[in-house]
Amino acid sequence: MSKNIKILLAEDDANLGNLLCDYLKAKGYHTVLAANGEEAFNLFAKGTYNLCLLDVMMPIKDGFTVAKEIRKINEKIPIIFLTAKSMKEDALAGFEAGADDYITKPFSMEELLARISAVLRRSLGDNKEQEKTSFEVGKYSFNYQKRALSINEESIRLTSKENDLLRLLCLNEGKVLERTYALKAIWEDDNYFNARSMDVYIAKLRKHLKKDDTIEIMNVHGRGFRFMIHKSV
Repeated sequence: MSKNIKILLAEDDANLGNLLCDYLKAKGYHTVLAANGEEAFNLFAKGTYNLCLLDVMMPIKDGFTVAKEIRKINEKIPIIFLTAKSMKEDALAGFEAGADDYITKPFSMEELLARISAVLRRSLGDNKEQEKTSFEVGKYSFNYQKRALSINEESIRLTSKENDLLRLLCLNEGKVLERTYALKAIWEDDNYFNARSMDVYIAKLRKHLKKDDTIEIMNVHGRGFRFMIHKSV
């Protein structure tokens, strides 16, 4: 995963910045360190990067401001915020500024590496996986192109939102499908009304899949959903 991945790291604490930079380089990531928000944006504008790690509290320009400016140049590049604050409002502000994830200080290097890997997997993806359109879902067959969910002789025609949401769940089987990621991927906005709409579609998918009791769409509190297909005993 780390091969040929270039990371822009913006951290005004020189000790922490150098420590993180050296660690990421040791893990195979080509990492460029910026000492403040303005330097980070200038580096981004002149270079090509695969991911941005932005400290929130920086001089000249804070991380939120830099993220918004970066988003004007590149809407899709993954952004992870490094923040010393754990308040929910800061997390929401981060996502509104275009964050894909955030991590609260102090954090372990292993946790940071896991967050980076997860965000890059979603961003870069495995090409074969991203192109996959047919799935065996327990006793069901799901054809994304035809928007068809079938079991035995019965075929259910899915709505476009049900179809997109079920495919995301299938691609992330056994893992947590983050609410924010799913909302931005399908609805393009993670506002309150879209979040409630997604809950309605999750309920509809549960109803469509009820003929196989090995299938479960679990709520993961504060994060999203986990799509599980349990082995029959």
